[in-house]
Amino acid sequence: MNNIRTRSLLNAIGVGAYVAVIALIMQNGERIFGKMNNILGPIAFLLMFVLSAAVTGGLMLGKPVMLYLDGLKKEAVKMFIFTVAWLFVITLAALLIQIII
Repeated sequence: MNNIRTRSLLNAIGVGAYVAVIALIMQNGERIFGKMNNILGPIAFLLMFVLSAAVTGGLMLGKPVMLYLDGLKKEAVKMFIFTVAWLFVITLAALLIQIII
């Protein structure tokens, strides 16, 4: 059980870190890439959106799906719930920091 909690925490931290990096890129996009007045800007944004869905989906669902397919259904559900719960805690922390700052 402890391994599930630790792994779910690491996965949630991974999602949080990935989201933070993407948010920084989006916030500073014009400074990093310059003004994009052609079709490449929207294409890059949509590709990053799809990549983000794949990365976060893999972090959130990868191990629970593997556990489920290995017949460890209760562990898979517990891991998914713990990961969502940890992500909720990280989200609350980010919101509280935003309110305080």
